[in-house]
Formats: sequence, structure tokens, C-alpha cells
Amino acid sequence: MKNNIKAILYSSQAPSPAQEEKFRAFVSAKYGEDAEFSFVKDETIKKGFRLTAGSETYDWTDEGRLNQLKKEVLSLYSKDNVIPLIRETVKNWTPKALAEETGTVISVGDGIAKVTGLTKATYGEILIFESGVRGMVLNLKENELGCILFDDDNFVTEGSVVKRTERVAGIPVGDNFLGRIVNSLGSPIDGEGEIISSSYRPVESAAPSIVERQQVRVPMETGILAIDSMFPIGRGQRELIIGDRQTGKTAIALDTIINQKGKNCICIYVAIGAKASSVSSVVNMLKKHGAMDYTCVLAATASDPAPLLYIAPYAGCALAEYFMYQGKDVLIVYDDLSKHAVAYRSLSLLLGRSPGREAYPGDVFYLHSRLLERSARLSDELGGGSITALPVVETQSGDVAAYIPTNIISITDGQIFLESDLFYSGQRPAVNIGLSVSRVGGDAQLKAMKKSVKGLRLDLAQYREMKVFTQFASDLDEATRRQLAYGKGLMRLLCQKQASPYSLSEQIVIITMAQAHVLDGIRYEDIERFIKELLSRFHKNNESLLRRILSTGLLSDADKQLIIDESRKAASDFK
Repeated sequence: MKNNIKAILYSSQAPSPAQEEKFRAFVSAKYGEDAEFSFVKDETIKKGFRLTAGSETYDWTDEGRLNQLKKEVLSLYSKDNVIPLIRETVKNWTPKALAEETGTVISVGDGIAKVTGLTKATYGEILIFESGVRGMVLNLKENELGCILFDDDNFVTEGSVVKRTERVAGIPVGDNFLGRIVNSLGSPIDGEGEIISSSYRPVESAAPSIVERQQVRVPMETGILAIDSMFPIGRGQRELIIGDRQTGKTAIALDTIINQKGKNCICIYVAIGAKASSVSSVVNMLKKHGAMDYTCVLAATASDPAPLLYIAPYAGCALAEYFMYQGKDVLIVYDDLSKHAVAYRSLSLLLGRSPGREAYPGDVFYLHSRLLERSARLSDELGGGSITALPVVETQSGDVAAYIPTNIISITDGQIFLESDLFYSGQRPAVNIGLSVSRVGGDAQLKAMKKSVKGLRLDLAQYREMKVFTQFASDLDEATRRQLAYGKGLMRLLCQKQASPYSLSEQIVIITMAQAHVLDGIRYEDIERFIKELLSRFHKNNESLLRRILSTGLLSDADKQLIIDESRKAASDFK
């Protein structure tokens, strides 16, 4: 049986008979006596030669030998005292005849290339095409690979050569990324010059194991009264923000980022499939409130190809992990994962994978679970750093039971559901008290907050039920009227302007005051102004009380009564 291996020598000059004899002997020894040998003249090769045999290439051109030296030098960067090692390597380096596995493009289009010949390539490995375009292996078949392209596929042609890099997809990471806007590959797109990175992290990595984690106990304050009081988020938690289009999902995420100012928390905002103008608006808001100093924006806009949208959240998570393993707390926003799932569906269908429910591939659950499971609070032995994830998902007509929303709800530790009817009625943030939940709950809440909000959700639930039953009634008894007025006042308290966060001590004052029925004598239209004056009064006259609550995390009965008494005085003085 013949080997059918064809060895081709490319060079600008034909080999001499002695050289040809050596080449033939090398090919026969390496690939068997039946291997064929031939010469092809290539004027582009100025010096040296290139020998291809099957899927292997021996590159003895100037460029090939230089690349060989580059690889050897780059391999030293993970070691200490790298400069002396590089000098020694360059001084004593001699090129070697190394076989480099190469493949051939058999089809290309829509950001997908199908490649044959790379039998040793692995899932997630980066490939380099002849034109310099980069791609990543996403599909493995017996005789071909499916590769997604990160650059314009117009530069990739059928029959062109593909090379392995033996590196998994990753991005450069480092402290210099803070305050910058980058794309899914970590390249700056803000026009402010190159970013000097500290290291390189793979975009896909294993989530911390159970023994490497610790319980979520430290609050991640959003500054939003409706969330911090009833659906607390802890550092290391994954809390889903879900709702219809244009109901304030991004606003909640941005408010949370703005509220981290001065709290030693690094923020990463990942925009997936958003318009470039929307990303610009987000950046401008963060700059306006001084939040870009501790934030990195990673943008895969609607004009980017699907492969960049697919890899964006994993790249953002890799950057977050760089800071987490330094012992720092990180907040990452994925806005939004429904567009991410659509991009992955497009890639999967183009790769020829079998469609399942709603044409999504069978592994669409794993798509997001392997991303969100990387959010954790590390054990003290590993530095105690954390990644808190706020994934955003868009629903259609409030359908939380749809395929992608239910998948992500089952992965996360709770959800903030934003209701369209509430939003359009002026209740903003439009948090639905009944469908929202935090599965970490009071574990990530100060004892003072837990004590002050006791009974709040029940009061709001009773108000909503009573409002439904009494909306057609014209004659109500006095007790019912008081209950409705009290509930309406509570709902007004939960209205909050964007980028106007409350501190935890301010929230405790507001809720304690409200549950003592101090608002009963305040007109509905004046509640916002009263709250503003009340907090100003406490900062002026009772600053020590606010500091004590924050420092101890406790609310004594005496302090609670002090808040109620001061609030009643403020209500009586209010005009």
C-alpha cells in the first residue's frame, strides 16, 4: 500500500543534484520510500526554501527562521530574570528543521472557514491564515475543522494555507486597561493609543472549584433603594437583570458601577451587540460621574461580526479574573446575553450543527453556565478576590418563561425583573417586587438593613393586591384608604433618579422613617422633596449616627427610635 505523500520543495532556485538527493533521502526516511518528491519555483522566496509534505511544512526561509526564534524568545517570558535568558538564547540560537502542521481552507463565508489537514488542532486553538487573519477552532469533525474568523473573511480564500499557533484564544490583560475602551480581542478602540499589558489570559478557563470558594457575605451595594433593601447582592454573586426592551436594565447596571466609586471595586462593562452610539452614551455617563477611572468597557458592537460577539463576554471575564486573582473585587456587567445567544446560534447553524429548540444548538445552556460559574468569591488562601456578575437578558412581552431567560435564571443566584407597565407608569426603577428575588438574600446584607426592612416586602405585596381589588370600588372605608395611601407612599420612595445612589445608612433612614408611617402627613407630590430635605438634615445634625451604622453594621433600638423621632420632627417642620 502506497503512502501517497507528496513532498514539494518551493524555492526561487532549483536545487543542485547533490541537494536534491539530500531532500529525497530526507523525505524517504521521514515519510517512506513511496513518498513522491517534486520542485516548484517560487520567486517570492528570496532566500532559503519551504518544503511541504502532507499537512506538515518545513520553513527554512528567512521569515520562517525568524518566526522560530520569536517563538523561542516568547516562551521565556513566563520565567524570572528574562532579560539575561533572552540574550543567551539569541547569542547561542541555531535554527532547526522543525515540522509545522499546516492545513488548507476548503470553504469560507459569513465569518466561518472550514479547514482540512490540521489533524492535531484542538478546540479553542487560534489559527493563522495565510493573509494574517486570525481564527479560532469551534467545531471538530473527523476530516475538517470549523473555524470562526476574527477579521474580515474577504482576505481568506479557498485553497489558502492555515497554520496552528498551539495557543488557545486569549486576550492581553493588565491594570492599564482601566479607563479604556477595547474590543473583544483586547485591542483599544478609543483612539488613545496602545495599551501596555501585564500578561495574557485565555478567554476560556475553568471556574474555581468548591474548595477554592467561600460563602458570599460581603454586600455589593448598588445604591438603589429598591434593590439593596429587598434583593441584596453580595460580592461573588450572579444576579440577573431581566425585562423587556427599554425598561431600564442598563440603567441599573450603570448605577451600580457608579456607586462603586471609592469602594475599592473594579468594574468591567461588556457591551454585546449594542449600537456604537449606545456604547458612547454609556462611556460618557461613566466619565461624567468619574467612574471610568476604575472601569474598562469591552465593546462588541452590532456592526462587529458574530465571532467577536460570541467571544466578548468570555474576554471580559478573563480580564476580570486577572484582577480577582490579585485579591481584588470585580463587578462585571454582560449587556446582554440574549444577543450573545443569538450570535452563537448563527455561528452554530453556519458550522452545520444540528438545531434544537428555537434553532439554538443543544449546548446553549453550557454556553452561559461555563461563563457565569466563573463568578465567585475566592477563599482567603487564594487572596479573597471576587467577581460579581450582573448578566442582562431581554424578554419579549415580559415572557420570563422563554428558552434563554429560563436557562439563565436557573444558572444565576436571583433576578431583578423590570416590568414594562411599572416603567411606563413612572415607577423607575421598574422593579417587580413579586417576580424579583435574591437567593443569597440576607447573607449579604448588613444586620442594620435586615432589621429596618423587616415587613417591607409584605407591606408592598398587600398594597398591590389591595390596589387590584379596589380599583373599581368607589366607596372605601378609612382603614383601606390609609393602607392604600401608605402603600402608594412606599412605592414613591422606591422611585429613584438615575445616577443618584443612596448610601446604606441613608437607605436605612428612609425605610425606618417610612415604616413608622411618617409619610402619612406628607402629600404624594412632595415625598421626593421631603426625602431630600430629610437626608440633608441627618447629614447636618446626625452625621455620627450615619457613620455608626456603616461602621458597625448594626441598628440598635435606640438608634432606630432616634431616626423615627428626627423624621417626625422633620415632617412637622416640612412646608
